[in-house]
Amino acid sequence: MIVCPNCHHKELPGALFCSECGARLISLDYLTTQSIKKTNTDNLNETIVEDSQNSISTHGDIFSKQAISSDLALYLIEAKQTLQLEGRSEFTLGRVAEGQPILPDVDLSPFDAYAQGVSRLHAALKLNKNRVAIMDLGSSNGTRVNGQKIVPHVDYPINHNDQIALGKLRIQILIK
Repeated sequence: MIVCPNCHHKELPGALFCSECGARLISLDYLTTQSIKKTNTDNLNETIVEDSQNSISTHGDIFSKQAISSDLALYLIEAKQTLQLEGRSEFTLGRVAEGQPILPDVDLSPFDAYAQGVSRLHAALKLNKNRVAIMDLGSSNGTRVNGQKIVPHVDYPINHNDQIALGKLRIQILIK
């Protein structure tokens, strides 16, 4: 177990950030920063990975058009509001808190997330070609898919009209 130097919360080995306070758990000085650019050609998706030393070009289906389109939406049941998700193949769900160093991609704070038991970084939605999956990120109050609690840090496939609960916040998944 790794103990957070800031709040003393225990994390699983390999964790980079504390799931409670967001503090960095290990030094990241040895990692190199990379940027990924996507360019489209007529017959092929091409992904170019650049780092400070060199440029590498790879061809293939790494980022399919489906993975970054607006085919996924979240319907917040109690608020009766729909949030379109687009532009990425992975989205973190959670709430924003003051002084939080890492922010979720989808901020559920306007939907009474704190009172509903949503963690700052609660869950992640992952889009892969014809599959959508959810992973609980070690949240305090857990994640449920159609009423069944899921194990943290494991991908669970989800389908159109499935209901997920982040704590008590209920969300319906809409997939085109």
